[in-house]
Amino acid sequence: MRRNDEEPVGPAALDRVTWALRRAELAVQTLKEQRLRPLGLAASHYTLLISVHSEPGLTGAELARRLNVTPQAIASLVARLEGRGQVERREHPRHRHVQELHLTDAGRETLRAADKVIAGIEQQITAGVGRQESTRLRELLDQVADVARKA
Repeated sequence: MRRNDEEPVGPAALDRVTWALRRAELAVQTLKEQRLRPLGLAASHYTLLISVHSEPGLTGAELARRLNVTPQAIASLVARLEGRGQVERREHPRHRHVQELHLTDAGRETLRAADKVIAGIEQQITAGVGRQESTRLRELLDQVADVARKA
């Protein structure tokens, strides 16, 4: 039984690597949202567009699994981008009930503009942290991802 006067976390809880990762993620996500807003995009729109660009023909279910979101969230995003003429659904060649996602010309133009914004954020971070440190950070983050996947 826990006493009410006991602390729920240790004194170093906010100094954990995982908490630092979360703070960095939130800061970068906020910056992306701010910088993409003038294009009429949210960071989630960019993520969907670049994902479909890198793997044309993904289904909504595949995309949801890769992005770790619900199929309903993907369906909503796809509907919004489809309404803007940036994404289109095409019937799968062998499975008529499956819809593949593809960028339209407008989607490619939007992605091109959005990626310039994201590349600018990347350059800002690299300049602030330093090129060597940025390379090392990328390596460390890849290691973190590997460790987490194997856990």
